[in-house]
Amino acid sequence: MTDAPAEQPAADVASLSYEAARDELVQVVARLEQGAATLEESLALWERGEALARRCEEQLNGAKARLDAARAAAEES
Repeated sequence: MTDAPAEQPAADVASLSYEAARDELVQVVARLEQGAATLEESLALWERGEALARRCEEQLNGAKARLDAARAAAEES
């Protein structure tokens, strides 16, 4: 069985694909919105969510940079 999102180490976020990070972020947000977590659990979920959101943003920024480079190369040819 896998760990709950808040129980996984933050370091593993860097190895997640965009899709995996996004899907886990959706789960984290849903758990926070339920409001059933303790304060400590909520803080851990929030921190995990922040790390996941940063990972998604990094991946999206990287994809944008690749598209921009491809467009620039296409315009030069």
